[in-house]
Amino acid sequence: MDSKLSVHPVDQRLPLGKLFTLGLQHVLVMYAGAVAVPLIIGSSLGLPKEQIAFLISADLFCCGVVTLLQCVGVRGLGIRLPVIMAVTFAAVGPMVAIGGNPALGLPGIFGATIGAGVLSLLLVPLMGRLIGLFPPLVTGVVITSIGLSIIRVGIDWAAGGRGNPDYGHPLYLGVSVAVLVFILLVTRYLKGFFCNIAVLLGLLFGFALALLLGKVNLGGLGEAAWFAPIAPFRFGMPRFELWSILTLTVVMLIIFVESMGMFLALGEIVERPVDRAALVSGLRVDALGTVIGGLFNSFPHTSFSQNVGLVGVTGVSSRWVCVMAGGILVVFGLVPKMSLIVASIPPFVLGGAGLVMFGMVLATGIKILGKVDYQTQRHNLLVVAISLGLGMIPTVSPGFFRQLPEVLAPLLHSGILLATVSAVALNVWFNGLARPRETASPGVALGEAAH
Repeated sequence: MDSKLSVHPVDQRLPLGKLFTLGLQHVLVMYAGAVAVPLIIGSSLGLPKEQIAFLISADLFCCGVVTLLQCVGVRGLGIRLPVIMAVTFAAVGPMVAIGGNPALGLPGIFGATIGAGVLSLLLVPLMGRLIGLFPPLVTGVVITSIGLSIIRVGIDWAAGGRGNPDYGHPLYLGVSVAVLVFILLVTRYLKGFFCNIAVLLGLLFGFALALLLGKVNLGGLGEAAWFAPIAPFRFGMPRFELWSILTLTVVMLIIFVESMGMFLALGEIVERPVDRAALVSGLRVDALGTVIGGLFNSFPHTSFSQNVGLVGVTGVSSRWVCVMAGGILVVFGLVPKMSLIVASIPPFVLGGAGLVMFGMVLATGIKILGKVDYQTQRHNLLVVAISLGLGMIPTVSPGFFRQLPEVLAPLLHSGILLATVSAVALNVWFNGLARPRETASPGVALGEAAH
């Protein structure tokens, strides 16, 4: 038997040059979203520029470390799929509120992050038992809602980035369209490795175009250091306040639900179905990564949906590509000059690529829903209709829940969570409980044997 056939594509180790190029592609795709959280937190708390710069470096360093944990994995820790880990937007509101308290500040945010990570680590086995609530009907709804929720990020990028006074400028839209067309041309007419890096080539093309148009800002590059270590507790010892910890723990539970959807989507894309053991191993890294984030001046972590879409676009399933991406992120975190260059890529360059990748997540959800039985189980259509409708509320009407208590905001402002809760509840109501996937598929067992 050919030894190559015994290795699942997820576990294939590509040549070093290809690994680096494909890994860099993943980094460029997630970079803007990853650095946005420390930028928002730092700006909201009025931190000086050098402290915000350190938060960004610490963020990238932690993203890399946690990605390595998730993709390389050890027994019971790490889902061993092509996953990129990064800080989550879901915790931004609560963290700004915690940090705005003069008695807590940044040490209060980090203390709450560590505490929430520890508590959520204890809750992971309970979350793993919920996989029986996610048959294809629910999984399809969750993945579709993820696509619907994140597609607006790509749209905002294409228009210049939310908050940009020139939002929607024709130049931004034109460059985004040019990047999109370039990616389509590469995908259509090039083969093999070049087709796999279509998004990276599109980003490089867009960056060159933006540079020629004078829309790339490299300010501060000369002053940026070549090397800066990431020391724990840079802003002092963490401050542990019970209410802050409980607040972020609730956010972590929301992150768990969203991560479950990401993992299930990725399992479908790479044709390695996720069972309970794999799900628990992946969620443990979410929790442990959050603890690591708090220790090293960063924030709660989750799997990044952008990169799930990239796996679908490229068709490259190897988790070792994301291992390489994790290594690149660690280096970027330690070398501020390099991270500043990547940060100079304008949002509208990312926009064209974002529409492709986020649309792939949406298309994966639709593909799964297309296999659902709507003929003999007529209520399934109702489950899909109501759940996706609820999931769209935060996207199409951000102020819909404005009159409700602020404490409910993390729950009500997540379209993914609303769609998930609705789909799970309605599916149980109409169809009962599905049998949990206790054992791994042959592909999973084969991959673990090869590890």
